[in-house]
Amino acid sequence: MKYILVSGGVISGIGKGVIASSLGTLVKSCGLRVTSIKIDPYLNIDAGTFSPYEHGEVFVLDDGGEVDLDLGNYERFMDITLHRDNNITTGKIYQHVINKERLGDYLGKTVQVVPHITNAIQEWVERVAKVPVDSHEQEPEVCIIELGGTIGDIESMPFVEAFRQFQFRVGRENFCSIHVSLVPQPKSTGEQKTKPTQASIRELRGLGLQPDFIAARSLLPLVPGVREKIAMFCHVPPNKVLCVHDCASVYQVPLLLASQDLINLLGQQLKLVYRTSHKPALNRWKELAYRFENATRSIQIALVGKYTKLEDSYISVMKALFHAGLACNCKVEITCIEADDLEPEMQENEPVKYHEAWQKLCKSNGVLVPGGFGTRGCEGKITAAKWARENKIPYLGVCLGLQMAVIEFGRSVLGWKDAHSQEIEEDTKKEHPLIIEMPEHNTGQMGGTMRLGQRKTLFKTEDSVMWELYKKPKFVEERHRHRYEVNPEFVKDLENEGMKFVGQSEDGERMEIMELKGHPYFVGVQYHPEYISRPMKPAAPYFGLVLAATGKLQSFLNNGCRLSPRQEMMSLEFSDTEEDIPHISETV
Repeated sequence: MKYILVSGGVISGIGKGVIASSLGTLVKSCGLRVTSIKIDPYLNIDAGTFSPYEHGEVFVLDDGGEVDLDLGNYERFMDITLHRDNNITTGKIYQHVINKERLGDYLGKTVQVVPHITNAIQEWVERVAKVPVDSHEQEPEVCIIELGGTIGDIESMPFVEAFRQFQFRVGRENFCSIHVSLVPQPKSTGEQKTKPTQASIRELRGLGLQPDFIAARSLLPLVPGVREKIAMFCHVPPNKVLCVHDCASVYQVPLLLASQDLINLLGQQLKLVYRTSHKPALNRWKELAYRFENATRSIQIALVGKYTKLEDSYISVMKALFHAGLACNCKVEITCIEADDLEPEMQENEPVKYHEAWQKLCKSNGVLVPGGFGTRGCEGKITAAKWARENKIPYLGVCLGLQMAVIEFGRSVLGWKDAHSQEIEEDTKKEHPLIIEMPEHNTGQMGGTMRLGQRKTLFKTEDSVMWELYKKPKFVEERHRHRYEVNPEFVKDLENEGMKFVGQSEDGERMEIMELKGHPYFVGVQYHPEYISRPMKPAAPYFGLVLAATGKLQSFLNNGCRLSPRQEMMSLEFSDTEEDIPHISETV
């Protein structure tokens, strides 16, 4: 097993996740099996109880693990399926050690950070690195480890010490350290400054880790002399100082690293034996980057959410839209709208915000209402669903978005003015609770108690757009994260008026997929299809939304769920040589 540690310095949010994902992509492109681990030094057991404004969205895995959003990057880039133990937190490690102490496993010894916590970290990494993460069910050969936070943080110290020991535990020939650091360029001088990177490396070396590579993050490509200066003061060869400047899209990052001979340098550093040429796989990324930057047309999708002030709150949703746009050779422009701003009260309190929000909504080619929790903004989401339904605008509701669409339909079409969700209103006297709490998940404890992870959804009819978009299967398996569901008591009434629940859980009790008859595309799903969307395999509900927004859905369905030859996605056949793609430049 080979281990690659990715750490970061100077500032947080520097791009370690994308760089770690890109490293895995490059190694996997050479025929090696890759896994990944993310370390978060906070005391929470997992990310499940975080507000999206804390660390961005909570990503959900097949096994129900609620983890950091970077694991979503790993899965999308490397096309792997990770597990809850691939996300290590300080809380998990301390809980593990304390449980062992209570069982008497330490034989009465004083339990300390060194060696007990640091040993637990090393053992966890070694154990998880061997768990298969792809369909072949074979043990991985390379493990990419991202150390969250910033070097110098107090909470990261036990992990840094653990990896100082780990490099000797596994052998230096099996361990590689890459440090991601910032090279700022102040407007006052226009110069690229290396001092922050020098200070960060000095801190890291003082803690016992000498980086083998430095990934220098900058606004623009490093100017001549800066790379050499970093190499000289940070004790690495100049060819191992990697320039990672801001790119037009994340799809260019693996190409940028490959253009600096990182594949060969990693091979030499870790004595890796590559099985295949990396060119076919990287040609796919070149094509993705080209399509993303040179789309022939664009559409606007209104994302009506509760946490739109932080883009990372909906990162998987946005990526799923971009993936669908790539498949349609179309650029998706996402317009974020705070759900509160669409509510009637806002017209009185802040009329400017109200009218701006409605102007954005009316200009959109499609509406997406994503998941969320709590009462705030729900009436705004209901209003957005009503506007999309009445004006025949393509609509996709995910999780809470499905539930709000059902409530709106009950109020407007069936005339149930008291239609509501028990999450919003607990008034038991009202006759039409269309959304109810799942009793088996009401344990009185917040963390990890929802309906989580991969579940099977059975199609109940073949008269369904979603069934066709999913390529006509008997069932689909998607990831869930919810406490509330559509009340099965009212399903028959809703279906009689045209709101069809074409996908249900295996026991038939849970409504999973909703379609509105007579509408170009009005779909709701209880699960989160964005979690398994990939750049070359877009999620069907998002793909349908983008197709409908471009006006191509019906022709796509009539054509047997195939795009026209000019629009055909390149995921089935790829070129094996650079020459086969003449329209893509050789440089990034």
